Amino acid sequence: MALEALAPETRNLIDGERVEASNGKRFENLNPATEDVIGNAPDGTRDDMQAALAAARRAFDETDWATDAAFRARCLRQLHQGLVEEKEQLRSIVVNEAGACVSATGFMHVDEPIEMMAYWAELAEAYEYETEMATIPFGGRESRRRLRREPIGVVGAITPWNVPLYLNIAKIGPSLAAGCSLVLKPAPDTPWSATHIGKIIAEKTDLPPGVVNIVASSDHLTGEVLSGDPRVDLVTFTGSTATGRRVMENASATVKKAFLELGGKSASIVLDDAKLEAVLPGAAMTCIHGGQGCALTTRWLVPRSRYEEAVEIIKAAFEAWNWGDPTDPSNLQGPQISKRQQERVLGYIEQGRQEGARCLVGGGRPDRKGFFVEPTLFVDVEPAMTIARQEIFGPVCCVLPYDDEDEAVRIANDSIYGLSGAVYSGDDERALAVARRIRTGTISVNGGMWFHVSTPFGGYGQSGLGRENGVMGFEEHLETKVIALPTR
Repeated sequence: MALEALAPETRNLIDGERVEASNGKRFENLNPATEDVIGNAPDGTRDDMQAALAAARRAFDETDWATDAAFRARCLRQLHQGLVEEKEQLRSIVVNEAGACVSATGFMHVDEPIEMMAYWAELAEAYEYETEMATIPFGGRESRRRLRREPIGVVGAITPWNVPLYLNIAKIGPSLAAGCSLVLKPAPDTPWSATHIGKIIAEKTDLPPGVVNIVASSDHLTGEVLSGDPRVDLVTFTGSTATGRRVMENASATVKKAFLELGGKSASIVLDDAKLEAVLPGAAMTCIHGGQGCALTTRWLVPRSRYEEAVEIIKAAFEAWNWGDPTDPSNLQGPQISKRQQERVLGYIEQGRQEGARCLVGGGRPDRKGFFVEPTLFVDVEPAMTIARQEIFGPVCCVLPYDDEDEAVRIANDSIYGLSGAVYSGDDERALAVARRIRTGTISVNGGMWFHVSTPFGGYGQSGLGRENGVMGFEEHLETKVIALPTR
């Protein structure tokens, strides 16, 4: 697939205007597959964030955006159409700044998230914001009650770099559909996946000034303004659990709602009656997009009675895995996002070796430009090892043996995380029974697909708070009001 020439919007969007940073500074944007500078972005300041918050607050408090669902739906349909028209430019942006393989852009990275906006446009208008409750007795007569859902207010959204366009749209869509205004702080590694949405909003929609504000900055701490400022009613963050804890702590000062989608260390449990040759090659999918996905199943639990057979099948899958240049349609794994992330992943790999796990495939830094890490397979992994417990966010798969179903469930659940997982068996009902025992927010049984804009996504434990997508994700952006009236 030939990529469109890069022509990204490189200005922030504040109060309806595309603007440079208030101090005039910019920062470089790198292509992680080549290490080349592909352009720059505005280095937004805390003053810029203050201006964005003032605009968002004014748009929510002083316009009819929050109360006119039909207008919101129309604006979201315009935004969806604008995203469709700019799809190939957005594809070029994501491949170049995020290192996403062009072969994967048809799903999570570009095509699927663009279509999500149509869902939010429909829900904005179709949702029943006010419903009648049963009457209750009081003072010798009946009281009527109405349950009303209203937009929570100003949303502060902080997004990461791994699937940037998807996550930016996943924050913008439900916020706007619910009637909120929003300030978005994208990751500095992938600024254009946000600023280009600003161009589409400015040029192709009737969104009122201040409803959406986008402030790119090289300084991660610029986003902390959103979690601490009293003008923000909801802070939504996707990223690491460590940073999520900090966001939650900052939000507590103003008792604002914190909606967090955090890390994962998901397990695939392969039961002893599964067809290993059909199931186990899927372990190599741990490496898709450089393993930079929170819901990837990075622990593969296989029965000890079939362990050697399982290891050979997985080894062959890793050796046949296509990786490298993300513009090559045959590849599924590109680079890590940055030099820092590359070093972090390599550090975990070395720690795995030192703790006694056996590195069967990969485990190194290839001799080429770009922040690549070889697809890496560890076997003879024990549940207590660091690589089996911490989120590596790299192309690293751990294979762990188990003796029976109960042990497999214990290993899968022995984690601070609970984001996703999978179970495989020759019997759907048996797999389903095991899936019900796993403490996780989403789980696939025998290859079933849960990911969709209508599916509430989130996790148990330290994988986060709340749910993204679906009606539940929409309702995260609403307050609840009960109105009581006497019967006549």
